[in-house]
Amino acid sequence: MKEVRREGVRAARHLQGELFEVRADGGRVIYRVLFAREGERGQVLLSLVAFKKKTQKTPPAQIELAARRLRDWRSRARKDAAEADGRRPQHNSLLDISKKA
Repeated sequence: MKEVRREGVRAARHLQGELFEVRADGGRVIYRVLFAREGERGQVLLSLVAFKKKTQKTPPAQIELAARRLRDWRSRARKDAAEADGRRPQHNSLLDISKKA
């Protein structure tokens, strides 16, 4: 992930949609991390799945799990934003407050 942070997603392999894969060598074991870019400018690398890769092709079940987790993450973020909007006061300026006084 450090390499992706430095070089961007060019250092990763694109899987599908917004999902990318990076390789992490752990001694005798090779791990894969599936992630997506998040944030207003895609500056956050959101890790979704990590697993030992034993075959050349990324298992479809792992890709679907990552996609499901990304959808869940984003739906919770939208829900939180909507709840925050509901708690905002009706007036947004001092002018509005002074009219009520």
